[in-house]
Amino acid sequence: MQVPVVLIPGDGIGPEVADAARTVIDATGLPIEWQIHHAGVAALEHGDKALLPASTKDAILKAGVALKGPCTTPIGGGFSSVNVALRKELDLFGAIRPVRSIAGVKTRFENVDVVIVRENTEGLYSGIENTIAPGVVTSLKVATETACRRIARFAFEYARERGRKKVTAFHKANIMKLTDGLFIRCAREEHADFPEIEYEEVIIDAGCMKIVQDPSRFDIILCENLYGDLMSDLCAGLVGGLGVTPGANIGLNAAVFEAVHGTAPDIAGQDKANPLAMLMSGVMMLNHIGKKLGRPEFVEAGGRIRDAYNAAIESGERTRDLGGTLGTRAFADVLVRRLRG
Repeated sequence: MQVPVVLIPGDGIGPEVADAARTVIDATGLPIEWQIHHAGVAALEHGDKALLPASTKDAILKAGVALKGPCTTPIGGGFSSVNVALRKELDLFGAIRPVRSIAGVKTRFENVDVVIVRENTEGLYSGIENTIAPGVVTSLKVATETACRRIARFAFEYARERGRKKVTAFHKANIMKLTDGLFIRCAREEHADFPEIEYEEVIIDAGCMKIVQDPSRFDIILCENLYGDLMSDLCAGLVGGLGVTPGANIGLNAAVFEAVHGTAPDIAGQDKANPLAMLMSGVMMLNHIGKKLGRPEFVEAGGRIRDAYNAAIESGERTRDLGGTLGTRAFADVLVRRLRG
């Protein structure tokens, strides 16, 4: 039976990396029904009046899963972030950003294996800002017990499911005693149901220092929205950047897997973009589908793709940003050949 998956190519390099990821996934022979929908500038270019068309949201809710390329939000008044809108309107409350070292990608660190779990729907990204006097503006940080509690439980459940040993909550409750205080109180209370998982709390500024000193001391890092955004990019820098890190946004009714790097319009259409982040996000998507639907062939196919890109990169078959010579399409072709072996 075919499984519907919404594919949002995005814009800039998005269509190129989305096509490469689709080509590799299709090479596994999985019965996927790809449904193409648009968001961001690409939606406007296809005649929609909204950056996040209702048809795109409806398709994701109906299919339950989507693979998304990078999308541009036009700069200027009247446009809110496509990514923020997608997460809030579909209630994709839990972001997962695995950050792992890849053999063949040279960085200062080895054997990094950290997962950022980020609350996706509130905090300072609620976007509640006001001008209260000429030259004076405020931005409201929102924290609710419902959101704090469910993201904490989400992190502990993820740790248990994946055999992880420790969850570290990054916070600034020494200053923001009510909002961040609520966040860590909920984490402590939810931890009571997961006694086998170690739990600790670290003030975020100290945590940033500690993670660049020794990433191995962290396993899962639990953050509210803004901190999670910052920590995701910081940790990506430990393993080679956003081009080698995937992302997932999970809710009760849908899940969107995405390449979290930018649209890179300066190289769009030049066959230079690295599709690895999009493909890694696709592997996360296949694992999600396999477990949610009880379809082990999806999990198996994801493992085969992971083995293919790990082997290719380690052997020197890489895109230019990773020190190789391959273009977007050629890298996808290498992985297809490895899959078909």
